[in-house]
Amino acid sequence: MIDVSRRRTLRAAAVAMLLMATAGHAAELKLEKEELKLGFIKLTDMAPLAIAYEKGFFEDEGLYVTLEPQANWKVILDRVITGELDGAHMLAGQPLGATIGFGTKADIVTAFSMDLNGNAITLSNEVWNMIKPNLPTDANGKIVHPIKADVLKPVIEKFRSNGKTFNMAMVFPVSTHNYELRYWLAAGGIHPGFYSPTDVSGQIKADVLLSVTPPPQMPATLEAGTISGYCVGEPWNQQAIFKGVGVPVITDYEIWKNNPEKVFGVTKAWAEKHPNTHLALIKALIRAGMWLDENNGANRKEAARILSKSQYVGADYQVIANSMTGTFEYAKGDKRELPDFNVFFRYFATYPYYSDAIWYLTQMRRWGQIPEGKPDEWYAQVAKQVYRPDIYLKAAKLLVEEGKAKQEDFPWTSDGYRSPTKDFIDGIEFDARKPNAYLEKFSIGLKGMQKIEGGDVVGK
Repeated sequence: MIDVSRRRTLRAAAVAMLLMATAGHAAELKLEKEELKLGFIKLTDMAPLAIAYEKGFFEDEGLYVTLEPQANWKVILDRVITGELDGAHMLAGQPLGATIGFGTKADIVTAFSMDLNGNAITLSNEVWNMIKPNLPTDANGKIVHPIKADVLKPVIEKFRSNGKTFNMAMVFPVSTHNYELRYWLAAGGIHPGFYSPTDVSGQIKADVLLSVTPPPQMPATLEAGTISGYCVGEPWNQQAIFKGVGVPVITDYEIWKNNPEKVFGVTKAWAEKHPNTHLALIKALIRAGMWLDENNGANRKEAARILSKSQYVGADYQVIANSMTGTFEYAKGDKRELPDFNVFFRYFATYPYYSDAIWYLTQMRRWGQIPEGKPDEWYAQVAKQVYRPDIYLKAAKLLVEEGKAKQEDFPWTSDGYRSPTKDFIDGIEFDARKPNAYLEKFSIGLKGMQKIEGGDVVGK
């Protein structure tokens, strides 16, 4: 837990500043609650929370925040639901999964997207050495990226012929990592398995068995040989290189360019009870995102030093800086420029798009977490129930009026939908307004009225 013993002194100073203010809308927000406890997982994309704390953005809004690391994603969701946490760093799929009742049923909303990109898929040294001879290289002898999953097919067959299963890990059933790993595998013709109401393992008909492992435990689990690869956020891919236990082979930027990653989530009841406090929180987080991306990433080294502290991510500075400062190391010594690996504000990264929510819902349907077909209107309704761009834009408007942000930094005229895009590793176009048509394009995955019964796909 992060020490906030300065709270009372800072509160007095903040109150004095508010009383002195003759303008500025921060003074007009009468906060329903000032002292907050927020949860996070030890990943670099919790950065907006750490920066809002360290740079005083929470305090500027009259908020006195305790940041508390949590053991895993289930704990973080449960503690937000019970009120032990006021809000938290969450997987983008968690508010959606909870709202539709996959796993824990609860009404969770998000008015802030914490980042774009930030994940990668890492393979064990054993598997890397098996696929490396078959990978194309450029004129300089460097391996050509992106690496597609079809290179794993002979490896999986070899494992099978030796009586072994090919096991990979992701961080949670409704995590971006689960859907990205599944997307990558399926794009390479490898079946990642289905879920059903009676079998939530996600391993029905699977060529590769996916299971849950908490992010900080990924490298050690890989080293132990329990898994042959994983999909996780940073710094746990770079940590595999640092420890010499694995090789990152593809980033999520290469699977889906500028994909949404984490969100800041609160219960719907909390948001309704604390509307001004919620606005103040979003204002502080927007400012943190701006700070992280301003001046072409000039603050990223400082951010990496902050995140390396034990109370935040607690990994070696150089491991965090490998990806946070515009580069990514794929294999030992193979460091490449990747300026968009972590995006915290550019490209309207913090705006909670309905279309992002709908993509996650399509993947839940594709793999059976949504067991039966739904009309297009259902996807839009759920997205609008969970994602709250209206709250986001209220917070943004206050920041602009206070001179703390620029008008052009925000998508004021957006209807909540990004333009259709083919920026996926398989080139399949995603149009959020036509989710069922999107699902029809995949050769692997549920579509239409199909469902899983007795371990088989039935229906059309």
